[in-house]
Amino acid sequence: MMELQTDVLIVGGGVGGCAAAIAAASRGLKVVLTEESDWIGGQFTSQATPPDEHGWIEEFGCTRTYRKFRNAVRDYYKNNRPLTDAAKANPVLNPGDGWVSPICAEPRAYLKVFKAMLSEHAQKGNLRILTEHFPFAAEAEGDQVRAVTLLNLQTGEKITITAKYFIDATELGELLPLTGTEFVTGAESRAQTGEPNAKEVAEPNNSQAFSVCFAMSYHEGEDHTIEKPENYDFWRDFVPELTPAWSGRLLSLGGINPRTMEPITYKFAPHEEENKAFAGLWTYRRILHRENFAEGAYASDITLVNYPQIDYFLEDLSNASTYEEKRRMVDAARQLSLSFLYYLQAEKGFKGLKLRGDVSGTEDGLAKMPYVRESRRIKAEFTVLEQHVAALSRPNEIYAEKFPDSVGIGFYRIDLHPSVGGDNYVDVEALPFQIPLGALLPQRVENLLAACKNIGTTHITNGCYRLHPVEWNIGEAAGNLAAFCLEKNLKPRAVRNAPEHLADFQDLLTENGVELAWRDDLNLDDGDPHRFAR
Repeated sequence: MMELQTDVLIVGGGVGGCAAAIAAASRGLKVVLTEESDWIGGQFTSQATPPDEHGWIEEFGCTRTYRKFRNAVRDYYKNNRPLTDAAKANPVLNPGDGWVSPICAEPRAYLKVFKAMLSEHAQKGNLRILTEHFPFAAEAEGDQVRAVTLLNLQTGEKITITAKYFIDATELGELLPLTGTEFVTGAESRAQTGEPNAKEVAEPNNSQAFSVCFAMSYHEGEDHTIEKPENYDFWRDFVPELTPAWSGRLLSLGGINPRTMEPITYKFAPHEEENKAFAGLWTYRRILHRENFAEGAYASDITLVNYPQIDYFLEDLSNASTYEEKRRMVDAARQLSLSFLYYLQAEKGFKGLKLRGDVSGTEDGLAKMPYVRESRRIKAEFTVLEQHVAALSRPNEIYAEKFPDSVGIGFYRIDLHPSVGGDNYVDVEALPFQIPLGALLPQRVENLLAACKNIGTTHITNGCYRLHPVEWNIGEAAGNLAAFCLEKNLKPRAVRNAPEHLADFQDLLTENGVELAWRDDLNLDDGDPHRFAR
């Protein structure tokens, strides 16, 4: 068995993991970053999901490195793709003109930027990246994690890595059960949290749906119909049993408005939808708009499918007990995604829809990894509750609760998709919020930090802390915290609980471009992008 030693081990190479690696390596630490997939970048890349962002994102409301990432994506297109003159001159170029985000782009474009940002630190010798590695064991002593053992998914070889700090940036909080770190899953009860939308009784096996996304193009007059999926007959007739009730069959162009719970019919018209919000599903997460490119460069737009019709809520991924069980659940979700594509092709007549495995980097055309909405969550020093962030809980306020230990900011609606326990959407207006340092710290374990959807939120507040720019900020804070603690010979809890140390750490974050508080003159109408960002 191979063994390594490092300052910081970051398990999970998604958005939070990459941000943590950049932060820690930038401060001169030796960092090992591991990732289950062969692509780093998580939601942006292997999960193939353009970013959900607030309406101020082009001006403020994210970290400096996240803005650098966004700018680099635009530069990649301007320097490497045959854009029209107008697109090349556009300072806020949106390659796909998708209305879910002002920067919808292809997974491979995001991947190139992630690799470029990390390669600087790898070349200096501060960062080592191990892709296709999955954690399966850990060694802990008292309140300290000593080592994590990972399996090389390609070769079967094992590697044990010892470190001074461990950052769990996995999509499902994989390190928490391995290290004995206390955690929760699913839905808490109202008695536990006091949240207006909490369950009467805790339901730890009731997590949100996850999805296996895919990219597709459309070629009128051609037939790209896939082979009928093995489980198509099941999914064709499947009617969700949810409360409140779903509108009918899942495989349809009907659904439920998450905010009003009224039935709706989605528009789906490849190449014929207007380029504006609510135009339809084709433009919703479109990641390549052919009109942004030289005439003839692309025969079709490319759009990314992350629609309600592919939400898989028959099993709880965050409670999968083994790697094999997790893969089985994901394979079942892949069947649902293929079935929806086949439904569009065979039953709705869109035979020209073509799976784009070249975009997602897979043979079957689907995303490499599932898009995960809910994870195991640490029992944290501080847990963010609905009362802290929901607009209805803070009448006449334009900001969420202000946290003295803020390490960043974010803004998004509390957005819960249908769940394994039979709950339909929960969609609640939230206010611009802060990320409290206490939410990154386990109650007991001293040298493990949360850097993804595994922070101290609840089933409810996870719904607004789980998106791309917030996860980036969480990861960046975790990476900087590990470095700060090693530089100052402090424990994370001491940083949070001693005013002088907390002030020094917050100064460090501010100097490095992390915004800790929202501006005083926000107009919430400007921040709401007026979209269903699913």
